[in-house]
Amino acid sequence: MRTISALIVAVLLAFYSPASLAQSPMVSGQVIKVDPAAKKITIKHGPIPQLDMDEGMTMVYAVSDPNLLKAVKVGDKIRFEAKQINGQYTVTKIEKTP
Repeated sequence: MRTISALIVAVLLAFYSPASLAQSPMVSGQVIKVDPAAKKITIKHGPIPQLDMDEGMTMVYAVSDPNLLKAVKVGDKIRFEAKQINGQYTVTKIEKTP
């Protein structure tokens, strides 16, 4: 019986490790403005609970990698991941959606 319990605990830890919990869910939005010179993007999006944003809004974000801006243009529907880095909301991942 202990073997089964230990196995269950090991499986649960594998699925609920801190690394898997640290990943933020992607948020849907629409690109309003792209500013490569400033390394910023303006996105209209819904709530982002992990950033304590309980309502949708249009917001300017920094980008962690300026190359992210090459993949999108104004009007594109996207999914993105944002984090607070050094006190600034920053897009760390972005992908276009159909």
